[in-house]
Amino acid sequence: MKKLEAIIRPEKFQELREELDQLGVKGMTISEVAGCGQQKGQEGIFRGNKFEVKLYPKVKVELVVDQELVEETAKTITKICSTGQVGDGKIFISPIEDVYRIRTGEKGNEALL
Repeated sequence: MKKLEAIIRPEKFQELREELDQLGVKGMTISEVAGCGQQKGQEGIFRGNKFEVKLYPKVKVELVVDQELVEETAKTITKICSTGQVGDGKIFISPIEDVYRIRTGEKGNEALL
């Protein structure tokens, strides 16, 4: 099992969710986050005062999938969320040792279904 954490543009989330559902990925955790990378910051003006915006709104999608779905899931995220512009986001993949379903005590892949 692997955990995929994808930081994406908020406007891409709904399309991604629908595509992941068709792929068979059902469970996910979503967080509204803010951050920056290569975008750095940009200058704005509010009531005549200049200020620098350093963080941009993003959505963090966390998924735990079976090893066989990792590559296809990452490709799907990339395909749906890529605009070709700076700020499209990142995907982080890390190993998961085990998973338990609290309600039933199931573990491993059965707990993911």
